[in-house]
Amino acid sequence: MDHNQEERAVLVIDDHDDHTSTTTTTNNNSSSPPLITRLTVDEVIEDHVGSFGFSQLLHVFLVSLAWTFDSQNTLVTIFTDAQPTWACKGGGTWCSTGAGPTGPGSICGAKPGSWEWTGGSRGSTVAEWGLVCDRKFLAGLPACLFFIGSLFGSMVYGRVADLYLGRKKTVLISCLSASLTSFLTSLSPNIWVYSFLRFSNGFARSGIGICCLVLSTEVVGRKWRGQVGQYGFFFFTFGFLSLPLIAYPLRGHWRHIYTIIAVLPLIYSILVLPFVSESPRWLAVKGRTKEAMEVLNKLARLNGKKIPSNVSISVPNSGVTKGSSSSSGGREYGSLWSASWAARRMLLMMFAGFGVGVSRECAPKFHEPKDASRVVGLCSGGFVSSLRRFRGKSLSGENQLRGSWAQLSAEAVGFMAASTAFDVMYIYCVELFPTNTRNIAVSLLRQALMLGAAVAPVLVVVGRLSPSFSFLVFGFLAILSGILMYWLPETRNAPLYETLEQQEEAEKLDTSWGSDEADIELAKQ
Repeated sequence: MDHNQEERAVLVIDDHDDHTSTTTTTNNNSSSPPLITRLTVDEVIEDHVGSFGFSQLLHVFLVSLAWTFDSQNTLVTIFTDAQPTWACKGGGTWCSTGAGPTGPGSICGAKPGSWEWTGGSRGSTVAEWGLVCDRKFLAGLPACLFFIGSLFGSMVYGRVADLYLGRKKTVLISCLSASLTSFLTSLSPNIWVYSFLRFSNGFARSGIGICCLVLSTEVVGRKWRGQVGQYGFFFFTFGFLSLPLIAYPLRGHWRHIYTIIAVLPLIYSILVLPFVSESPRWLAVKGRTKEAMEVLNKLARLNGKKIPSNVSISVPNSGVTKGSSSSSGGREYGSLWSASWAARRMLLMMFAGFGVGVSRECAPKFHEPKDASRVVGLCSGGFVSSLRRFRGKSLSGENQLRGSWAQLSAEAVGFMAASTAFDVMYIYCVELFPTNTRNIAVSLLRQALMLGAAVAPVLVVVGRLSPSFSFLVFGFLAILSGILMYWLPETRNAPLYETLEQQEEAEKLDTSWGSDEADIELAKQ
């Protein structure tokens, strides 16, 4: 036995819990062993991986590509369910009942067999299944069921991604499901099967945007979350802009359009998604710290950095260390709704999201601090909507032209504000809630936004009878949303917490980043 062999105590430092413990190891040399430092994922990214480098840029790009398919599946009906043009056989409108050869015609009054679709019967679902006249209401059924399916899908995917599969596998399932349902849609024999498959497609694709947003923001540092969160919406826009390029060459065959948009997510799932890493934050929450460290080491290498060998990830089990005292009593929350402060924030976000979805008049510009832009932007967007009520009065001649331009300008400003607020609310929701409930929270916000969007067409119909009433409702809801957002805390430069327990404990100790007094009081109860 070597007489220099001796037992040495290795001090394990846990920065997350401010708690130290010792373990015993055997060392055959006289040099002191390195200290093992346990850090949160947030600290490893900030201190060793880099807040935003080439690895995160590549990761965000590959993840955000999936937003393209989300957009295509959502907006494809603009082309496949379009109202086609028709003409009398031989030209003109003479085949219309009660109309002369040069008079105005109506397809509902035309004699059977005396007219035809200009682009052929395969150019649109409306043309193929005759969704006109007394069957016209059926033309809107597929789009309605698509968004209903998206509402249900958001609930399921949000919970599955947080509790079971993680972000990457959920994106994979959502892409493959969207691909399958899109292909089956191209084989629809009638409007009823088509509507059911659109419902299924809405359910399938709803996991793409949610998980991609969360997966992108969970690998970057604090200062880059807002910028990274915007990238997905750029690809969503790209998906919309790509649809005309797909639809125009296939304008006589609506089924082929669905076939093309079914192939794209399948190719992405096979060739691109395998190179995307799972969220290290989610892995850490699930206790898979070894896998989380492998992901972080991979990101660090691509950034030209190296994580010290003595760094390990602290497991965020309950936010309090075993054996230590805590004013929260070491409680563990089973769901988002079991923590009163989290439930309160979620309800405020959902009510505000509903207002944003209905009014489409929100924050005009995303900038730091986001708290000011949310409140002022939402209210100013509502003010713009309210102004429409006065600009919408009947005018004549030159005044009418000026009035229409003024109203159009107000609507353009409102639309830009709505688009910005829509994006900001998603990013803000990501920052408000911890990793183990983040997907569920974003899913609930998405449901509120889509529910508001579903109510908006009703107000548009009412607006045809009373424009003043609709614009006032839009403005009121936008202003109300801004007021509700005032009661939520600022998240600028705040860390992303891993569990509800950890976030509650940290916010009670450090309230400088904006947790309001009501939340603290709730946390102390």
